[in-house]
Amino acid sequence: MRMSEFVVREALIPNLTQTTKEGVIREMVEALKRSGHIKANQVEPLVKALLKREQLGSTGIGHGVAIPHTKHESVQRPIGTVAVSHAGVDFQSIDNEPVYIFVLLISPVDRTGEHLRALENVTRNLRNETFCRFLRQATTAEEIWELILESEGSA
Repeated sequence: MRMSEFVVREALIPNLTQTTKEGVIREMVEALKRSGHIKANQVEPLVKALLKREQLGSTGIGHGVAIPHTKHESVQRPIGTVAVSHAGVDFQSIDNEPVYIFVLLISPVDRTGEHLRALENVTRNLRNETFCRFLRQATTAEEIWELILESEGSA
């Protein structure tokens, strides 16, 4: 599953304002709510589910990247967003370095295969140093979206 198939364009965050793990997750979930993809009463349960996943081990995979993710009954299909922090956030990443690029993924409970394929695709994109460098330099949601499409060869 390609990033453009689950990332909600209207929920992209080119300049995160939050500076903590919970704050970043909350800001990203709120962006999905504002875009109409998550109901207001699902924000807290989703934040809790994402933080619970973080307790199993940080989704900060190193090199300035984190992929907070969970499966939840409130979504009918995989959805997510991308956020960039220009200052960097302590996300208890595996390399103990700040995180600048966040890709949030929420999938239906019964769609494990799609969830894993989406995570695999995100990981592949985020291993591309050029993609990450340009993503970190992005200042608008449109720039982030164009980079996602370009990484898939569909720009």
